[in-house]
Amino acid sequence: MATVKLTVNGRSVVGECDERTLLVHFIREKLNLTGTHVGCDTGQCGACVVHMDGGSVKSCTLLAVQAQGAEITTIEGLAKNGELHPVQAAFKECHGLQCGFCTPGMVMTAVDMIARHGGDLDEHAVRRELEGNICRCTGYHNIVRAVLSANAAMHSVREAAE
Repeated sequence: MATVKLTVNGRSVVGECDERTLLVHFIREKLNLTGTHVGCDTGQCGACVVHMDGGSVKSCTLLAVQAQGAEITTIEGLAKNGELHPVQAAFKECHGLQCGFCTPGMVMTAVDMIARHGGDLDEHAVRRELEGNICRCTGYHNIVRAVLSANAAMHSVREAAE
């Protein structure tokens, strides 16, 4: 057994797990944060995307012990003060979800993408960056619209602040 110490959604957590426990299973089973989904356990579908130390990672490709000391943000950690994150709000407004299974991973990937690219995103770039996330309902058109809408909204807020 291993002791894993992390900061998850701004809160320090400590948990015991087998050394072979994947980060996605640690998050879901030890921390009861079930918004991060297990889709394939092979890194192919993107349903398990979380942020680790500020960047997106597929949590089914990492052992929990590999994340020792890291700062993790899950889909549950995006909303602040009862308000949806702008990307979550855009997914809602643009109907960027259907069954919802892929949505947490898509949202987490989009938040990271927007942070890295700022206002410099177009449809081609969004589609390219979302290639590692699979939507089995094939709702990609509205997902891409949601990401572009959130990017525009977040970029205009940054410009207004400057």
